[in-house]
Amino acid sequence: MGYFIDVAYDSLNKFGEELCGDKVEIIKNKDEVILVMSDGLGSGVKANILATLTTKIAATMLREGSSIGETVDTVVNTLPVCNVRKLAYSTFTIMKIKNNGDVYIVEYDNPPIFFIRDNKVVNLEKREFIINDKLIKESNFRLKKGDTLTAVSDGVIHAGVGGILNLGWQWENVAEYLERISSLEKSAKYITKSLAEVCNNFYINKPGDDTTVVSVKLREPEVVNLFTGPPTDESKDPWVVKQLMKGNGKKVVCGGTAANIVSRELKEEIIVNLDYIDKEVPPTAKIKGIDLVTEGVLTLSKAVEKLKGFTGSDINGNITLLGGKDGASQLVKLLVEDCTHLNLYVGKAVNPAHQNPDFPVDLSIKLKIVSDLIRLIRSLGKDVNVIYIN
Repeated sequence: MGYFIDVAYDSLNKFGEELCGDKVEIIKNKDEVILVMSDGLGSGVKANILATLTTKIAATMLREGSSIGETVDTVVNTLPVCNVRKLAYSTFTIMKIKNNGDVYIVEYDNPPIFFIRDNKVVNLEKREFIINDKLIKESNFRLKKGDTLTAVSDGVIHAGVGGILNLGWQWENVAEYLERISSLEKSAKYITKSLAEVCNNFYINKPGDDTTVVSVKLREPEVVNLFTGPPTDESKDPWVVKQLMKGNGKKVVCGGTAANIVSRELKEEIIVNLDYIDKEVPPTAKIKGIDLVTEGVLTLSKAVEKLKGFTGSDINGNITLLGGKDGASQLVKLLVEDCTHLNLYVGKAVNPAHQNPDFPVDLSIKLKIVSDLIRLIRSLGKDVNVIYIN
């Protein structure tokens, strides 16, 4: 298993606009990640259309092997012309990152990309050339483990203009901030959330421009194996526990019955942790050899709720959602920070308690909760492998 390319982005809409004039397109395949960020002319619907066309065309053509010249030429000749400005204009930043760390970057009219290595901004050597009267800058280099690339739209550099900051948050100031947080955060999502939140604060929660942050971090793969729900066929219990325990990844068990199965197969005692009590989330437990043991449906449901808040468009306060000591917060923090590959072992046996009509509706849909969890983890760019056990 090579490096893991951790990619994330967050955007703020210009105040008063329902659509963001920035757009990000990410395409992952077996050998590389292609990332395109575009900032459309103006804001609102027109800008969104321009940016969406740019990202879709560029990402698709590059994935199919087109050259950057062909791609830029197609973008320029495809964008609709604005009736007011008589322009068809959209900036873009393109990154192609191979699994071995090789990077190819193309920039047109966006703020220069930030490359952080060993907690310091590194100046990239860039080649300049003209395509359709547009000045294009490109660069090639190789990432090392822990390196961070961050691309931003103008809204980041202009944050606070005319308000808290007279001249906005300059490129150099953003670079200093990224130098501080890139070394502290393993997850690209934390970097984008943190930077977007600072920009929102500078705008006093009323962004004067569409604001987008895209971060890429090269990480060592980190595997989490999670077992929830007992198999319908009890004879499969030993197999599930064997799969859970093999390998060097972290082990998580969600559910009382699943914990009893693991305890029995490993011949290790379950010890309930009463050091921290939460009125909404049942307490965690400990089993020797398991990194985290939680209750099942209630905890998973709360974890999904927290993940929806973290991955959603509302910036403020999302990072603090993951700082709790309850089982759901611990699970989400583990999946966000310490996981690049998630193996889910889901038993399909039905818990009779979940069918009680007096219970809340969400208790009767364990598989729906698991499905939501899978969708949210994949939205964070993680690789998820799901094994359902009858």
